[in-house]
Amino acid sequence: LKAFNDLSFHSLTQPTHPHEPDLRSSKASGIQISNRRAGKTQNAAMFTGIVEDIGVVSELNSTDETGGTSLTITLPESSTLLSDCHLGDSIAINGVCLTVTQFETSPPSFKVGVAPETLRITNLGSLAQDSRVNLERAVRADTRMGGHFVQGHVDTTAAILAVTPDGNALTFRFAPRDKAVLRYIVYKGYVALDGTSLTVTQVNDDEGWWEVMLISYTQEKVVVAGKKPGETVNVEVDMMAKYAEKSLAGYLGGAGSAPLERMVERIVAEGLGGKS
Repeated sequence: LKAFNDLSFHSLTQPTHPHEPDLRSSKASGIQISNRRAGKTQNAAMFTGIVEDIGVVSELNSTDETGGTSLTITLPESSTLLSDCHLGDSIAINGVCLTVTQFETSPPSFKVGVAPETLRITNLGSLAQDSRVNLERAVRADTRMGGHFVQGHVDTTAAILAVTPDGNALTFRFAPRDKAVLRYIVYKGYVALDGTSLTVTQVNDDEGWWEVMLISYTQEKVVVAGKKPGETVNVEVDMMAKYAEKSLAGYLGGAGSAPLERMVERIVAEGLGGKS
């Protein structure tokens, strides 16, 4: 894990190429148009799952001047999300890592392009004008890790099965479109829903669902709290679970998945079963 942390933050703080101009070097003012060169290598973005702001979709364009789909997001006048924005920066919109191609600081708004594959895998294709979206900038080397490592690479979507009040908290139950992600979702583990880092409070592999709880404070800060049964959220499972699975599978060789599954079940039962 330490080696992974060192590698991740090293990549975030290094220039893309020692002989290439860095698009992040100039401070933006007013409206900016991207001049990112096709094929230019970019730094890997990383997020924490702590939503910084909620924006509103002000424009949807299925075919913009580039020939692709684009979204324009407007922020509250008081927002500081774009105060240090540069062309080519990564911003997670409902947990989807997207590139800023144009922005304006007053009033604050920015534009991103959305690839066809992104529309197929995520819930961004269901957004409409005035839809509210979670926003988070990519981390810097000095960012506090308040949530968990989130890449902004959505694995699947999940439908809300139920919303149950519990005091001033709300318990949400989700069923994923792709059931395969359930093996990465464990009791008291992390999952990113619409880009929000949340703790799993219950999981039922047989029935194909898991639950999270939103406390009163979180309900005011994220868009998931306003969603109803039948609506969907973007799901990104904890990437560390994927790395662990692949490493163990390679170590076990041709033994199949059964030993790995038993090992994971035992680790979870022994390490997490007695914790609240």
